[in-house]
Amino acid sequence: MRVLLAEDDKMIGAAVVEALKDAAYAVDWVRDGGLAIEATRSESYHLVLLDLGLPAVDGLDVLKTIRVANIKLPVIILTARDALDDRVRGLDLGADDYLIKPFEIQELLARMRAVIRREGSGASPILGNGRLQLDPATREASFVGERAILSAREFALLQALLLRPGAILSRADLEGHIYGWNEEVESNAVEFLIHTIRKKLGALAIRNVRGVGWMVDRA
Repeated sequence: MRVLLAEDDKMIGAAVVEALKDAAYAVDWVRDGGLAIEATRSESYHLVLLDLGLPAVDGLDVLKTIRVANIKLPVIILTARDALDDRVRGLDLGADDYLIKPFEIQELLARMRAVIRREGSGASPILGNGRLQLDPATREASFVGERAILSAREFALLQALLLRPGAILSRADLEGHIYGWNEEVESNAVEFLIHTIRKKLGALAIRNVRGVGWMVDRA
């Protein structure tokens, strides 16, 4: 799952990026509002983490630009602005959540999961198609009786497939869910991850559509 982080504080940004990578997110990090707007126009994201005090373009103006463009993209504001008027304005402009700095990473991750669930098909925290299930909070996957804890990148790949059951995702699609801008894409990484997931859960957990990509079945 790919996330855009718009944060100008180097220390906070580096800590959040590292935590998100550990939690199996692919992260692109920008440090001013203009770059944040450009990124949302040129890349596909599942979520934006948006600081308000950004240089070039203020975070609220970034949010307004995203919503005026009718980009249906979940946005969580991360800011030290704790006044009630700021929180109300941010939510009224279309933010999905508002988290005050300093915050605990575990709370941020839980709020991200909650926002993503609301954008999906239901309130259940478990992704699944009936036989194949994945718990984003623990990275535990199960398939017809087999259970396993997945690595961060195994989780990211399987999550991408389960968010679109029945859809065929290409290698490039899956790499976009696994790697951020500054990460080197390893040769045959997708094939290797699929191999390791199948080894843990069974060969039928992920289907290969020869010459096109991979998919998981619909419910």
